[in-house]
Amino acid sequence: MSINIENEVKESFDCNYEDLLKRVVEACLDYENCPYEAEVNILLTDNEQIQEINSQYRGIDAPTDVLSFPGVEYDTPGDFSKLEEADFDSFHPETGELLLGDIVISIEKALQQAKEYGHSIEREIAFLTAHSMFHLFGYDHMIEEERIRMEDRQKEVLDKLGIFR
Repeated sequence: MSINIENEVKESFDCNYEDLLKRVVEACLDYENCPYEAEVNILLTDNEQIQEINSQYRGIDAPTDVLSFPGVEYDTPGDFSKLEEADFDSFHPETGELLLGDIVISIEKALQQAKEYGHSIEREIAFLTAHSMFHLFGYDHMIEEERIRMEDRQKEVLDKLGIFR
């Protein structure tokens, strides 16, 4: 498995984020029973940079906490059964890993939200990572039923890791 982490955050923040990100990504992959070794790219940035990305890709000129860019299209969220036959572009040509996609997290926004919600920066980063991973698996939260389904999955992964609100 390849978890590529790039930290563009200039100020320091008190968190062993690399280990945390890897544990959450691996736990999400296990939870969804992903049958493949996978590649995930994670960018840690600030509000200014995430606002630029949000504006460019979503047409929303405002900072956000996390952005997800799935590398795979699913017929059904979390259903990996048809990926090999449907789309060879979903796999890295050299490693054979499933190219799940990219996650962009604003650490600046995560710090604000952790303070606002009264929990640690570790919990906030873990939550944002789990949330984004489920987007990379094809889940969404546009309607209430989908939102509940996605939130339940996120909570179960974080609970399993002992990361509570």
